[in-house]
Amino acid sequence: MTAPLPAPTDPDPSFAELLALRPHLTRHAFDGLVMEEVPFARIAETVGTPTWVYSAGTLRRRFGALRRALDDAGLAAATIHFAVKANPNLAVLRVLAAAGAGADVVSEGELRAARAAGIPASAIVFSGVGKTEREIRLALAEDILQLNAESAEEVEAISAIAAGLGRTARVALRVNPDVDARTHAKITTGRSENKFGVAISDAPALYARMAALPGIEPVGVAVHIGSQITAGMAAYRTAYAKVGALVRELRAAGLPVARVDCGGGLGIPYRDEPAPLPEALAGAIRVGLGDLGLPVMLEPGRWIAGPAGVLLASVVREKRGATHRFVVVDAGMNDLVRPAMYEAWHGILPVAPEALVAPLSPAEVVGPVCETGDTFARGRALPAMQPGALVAFLDAGAYGAAMSSTYNARPLAAEVLVDGARFAVVRDRQGYDALLAGQRLPAWLATPEPGP
Repeated sequence: MTAPLPAPTDPDPSFAELLALRPHLTRHAFDGLVMEEVPFARIAETVGTPTWVYSAGTLRRRFGALRRALDDAGLAAATIHFAVKANPNLAVLRVLAAAGAGADVVSEGELRAARAAGIPASAIVFSGVGKTEREIRLALAEDILQLNAESAEEVEAISAIAAGLGRTARVALRVNPDVDARTHAKITTGRSENKFGVAISDAPALYARMAALPGIEPVGVAVHIGSQITAGMAAYRTAYAKVGALVRELRAAGLPVARVDCGGGLGIPYRDEPAPLPEALAGAIRVGLGDLGLPVMLEPGRWIAGPAGVLLASVVREKRGATHRFVVVDAGMNDLVRPAMYEAWHGILPVAPEALVAPLSPAEVVGPVCETGDTFARGRALPAMQPGALVAFLDAGAYGAAMSSTYNARPLAAEVLVDGARFAVVRDRQGYDALLAGQRLPAWLATPEPGP
């Protein structure tokens, strides 16, 4: 198993350095921290905290940067399918759909969200190892672009379901190239021991089997080697070279290959670490697959949505422990689980203008959840924080709200979209009645039994 990446040992970036890398965030002398043209203090006053806040301009800008990188690399026929698992908010999906994005989905819920956001079925790819019969039937009924099959067993299931419905499923075969993407062990997907895809050595025989089965039209090969890949392009180049060789082998056998799904996984700098640019990914695709003359597909999620979002929280209190200063905020690991799950680092900025220039001292930033793991940062340099002071957790637009829960019976946070000088609530804060909705007492507990 790939080991977690080592924690950085150099000093944390300053507030100014964090802001310099995030052009959608600025510091105003009177308004404090601002996203696009909207002060976070105004959002907190209107909506409360904790609240997820997304920048529409950043979503458009980053999608456009990836699109230009592909075009400049001679990959104008490439299509971009946003990984809905990163952020399934309908407003986020609508912004990206308007920019020209399709969708990569892994569940019925994500498929329905993509369609509700206006993404055409002809631009939707359905991935994942555990597609149910119901989900396959829905994908066929919607006539989506393709299903990415991840096992011989799934190929047989798709064939049986499609043939039984009198339909033909467009199917790409996801291969596992046994490539180490050098990312966190929990989000690597291209090693032989991972659950995803079929061994690339088994792919030619299975692809031929797909071509012979009723109800299936083989359309290509798919690969995805992991998430938050920042260790250069070597893993991508290796994977795409293996996929290119497979495509040539399939063609030599007279099997049809219409396109290649290159997956996603391009990482972002959560701290100030170097991260590959989309131009580098486009170059790796061109080198590995460019001579095939086939259109390619990409499935980015984090790279587009991660920097576009923050989690806005309020300080509940400062607590002086025996050895540490604790800053307790009203957001918890049920809201942003990445630090607890992946040891992930997120920049934390105070919102008030005076706090951005005040003296700093180390603090443990923690939430209210009854777990020691409910810790966002250790030894983070922050100013003195009074109750009610606002902080922004940076780069939380991907795998933030999407992974949140109601642990400790804490309602889901609100979600807000900022677009220039405008902002709107795009998901209401969950109320306590809604938190309990759907639960019911069985008949024998509905009426209290008499006491002894």
